[in-house]
Amino acid sequence: MPSIDDYANNVEIQWCPGCPNFGILQAFKKALVELEKTPDQVCLISGIGQAAKLPHYLKCNFFNGLHGRPIPVALGVQTANPDLTTVVVTGDGDCYGEGGNHFIHALRRNPDITVVVHNNEIYALTKGQASPTTPQGEKRTLQVKGVDIEPLNMPAIAILHDCAFVARGFARNIDHLKGLLVEAIQHPGFSYVDVIQPCITWGNRPISWYEDRVRELGEEHNPKDKDAAMALALGDKDEFPIGILYQSEPKDPFGHRYRDAVTDGPLAQMPSLSEDQLHKMLSEFKPGAGRFLD
Repeated sequence: MPSIDDYANNVEIQWCPGCPNFGILQAFKKALVELEKTPDQVCLISGIGQAAKLPHYLKCNFFNGLHGRPIPVALGVQTANPDLTTVVVTGDGDCYGEGGNHFIHALRRNPDITVVVHNNEIYALTKGQASPTTPQGEKRTLQVKGVDIEPLNMPAIAILHDCAFVARGFARNIDHLKGLLVEAIQHPGFSYVDVIQPCITWGNRPISWYEDRVRELGEEHNPKDKDAAMALALGDKDEFPIGILYQSEPKDPFGHRYRDAVTDGPLAQMPSLSEDQLHKMLSEFKPGAGRFLD
C-alpha cells in the first residue's frame, strides 16, 4: 500500500509561499494513494508554466515538454504503455492557448488520459499577462486598457464535444479535489478537470472572492444530463459550481483502437529489436538511413 511519503521528492519548490498550487499538489498525492498507485505506475506529463512544475515535486515518472504540447506526448505514452496511469498537468495558458488545438482534437480521439488544468486566468510564470480565460475588461500587465474579448469556456466546449468526463475543482478545497481526481483517473477515456487556482501574486481578486462564490454540486445534479451540464458551464460568470459537470457513457479509447488496428499490442510489451533488426527497419525508409546508428 503506497503512502504520501512515497511521493515525496526532495527538491526546492519554486511556487510563491501560500500559492494554491500547493493544495493541488496535496490533492494529487492523496488521490494517487487512494487509488493505490505506486510511483512507478504513474506518469505525469506537463508543458511550460507554474502548473507544469508540479511533476517536479512528485516522485514518479514524468516528462516536462514544450509549451502547449503535453497532450500529444501523453497520448503517445498511454498508447505505448496502457499500464501507466498517464496524467497531464497544465495551466490555462499552456492548455487553452498554445495547446488549445491539441485539447480539442484529444476530445475527438478520446485517449485514456486525465488532463488537469490549473486555471488562474493569467500567464503567471511570465508576470501576469492575459490568458484565454481572463475575464473581459480586466486589466493585465500587457492589456493595460483591459481585455477586449470574451474568455474561452473550455468546460463548455468539452461538454459540447461529449468529453468522457468533465469536472471543476477548487484548489483550496483539497479533499473535494482529491475525490474528483480519483474519479477522473478511474473513468475510461479522456477525463478533464478544470481547477480554479487563484494567483496570489498577479491575480486581481483575493482568494476569499472565489471562496464566497464556489459551491459544491449536490445530488440534484445529474452529470449524465448533457443539457444540465451545459447550463452549469455557461451559467453565472461570478459563480463556480464545483464537482462532476458531465460524464458520458464509456467509449472505446483511442489507444485501444490504434493497437488493435496497427500493432500487435502495446509497444512497451513488445520484444526489443536487435541492432541488426533496427538497421534493417531504418534501411527500408531510405538508402543509408542505418548509418545513423554507426
